[in-house]
Amino acid sequence: MKLNFTKMQGTGNDYIYVDCFRETVKDPEKLAVRLSRRHFGVGSDGLILIGPSESADCKMEMYNADGSRGKMCGNGIRCVGKYVYERGIAQKPILRVETLSGVKTLSLSVSGGKVAAVEVDMGEPLLDPKKIPAKVPKSPAVDIPFSAGGEKYRVTLLSMGNPHCVTFAEDPGRIPLEKIGPGFEHHPAFPEGINTEFVKVINRGEIRMRVWERGSGETLACGTGACAAAVAAALCGKTGREVLVHLRGGDLKIRWEKGSGHVFLKGPAEFVFDGTVEI
Repeated sequence: MKLNFTKMQGTGNDYIYVDCFRETVKDPEKLAVRLSRRHFGVGSDGLILIGPSESADCKMEMYNADGSRGKMCGNGIRCVGKYVYERGIAQKPILRVETLSGVKTLSLSVSGGKVAAVEVDMGEPLLDPKKIPAKVPKSPAVDIPFSAGGEKYRVTLLSMGNPHCVTFAEDPGRIPLEKIGPGFEHHPAFPEGINTEFVKVINRGEIRMRVWERGSGETLACGTGACAAAVAAALCGKTGREVLVHLRGGDLKIRWEKGSGHVFLKGPAEFVFDGTVEI
């Protein structure tokens, strides 16, 4: 049986997308593992299924490269918005997308029938450790001491639809992330695993970060991670509430509104190629 798919990327965070309005995927966990392998498959950070929703314009189901289910992906959902608009599923400047983290609202910047950028209302950050979830003694867990892999850090914990641990560093580019990342991801304090951001503050409106994503390892970008890093930087008094986040795959604009408390993520989304695979 042949399956049609589309490869897309948002600031280098790449996923394989399947239009489940037309296609059927019976075992997405296994398919995600098979197709995500970069040397033996299509190559991606995971698999995203776009299908019908009873509460929104479409539903997004996300699976990490290891087959585990993801609740939310800021870069992935921007690509969903571009896909849904340009492929004629729902051609609206404001889209609603159902995720495991609730229905998210997308505002599309459209020019000449093409989506140039997408802003996502990511909702409010969750700071209660029980809701992240994280087993730590302090609530909220802002700038708390933490040990992982035999090293000591100061971290801020929060959820942007999935769990994040943010720590500040002088030079994230020199951190051996492949050695340090798993120590955070599988730490007993995080019963559902954790995404970890290593952040350098450049100035009050600009930060740089690298990310270790649970289930995928280091990725070129992470939308929810960029949001988490921006919120953590603001909470720790290091930046204002609007920042430009530099990631290895490109830049994202993050805005944490004072009134609503919602975090807004804006960035590009691009098609890479369409393909067909035997399943």
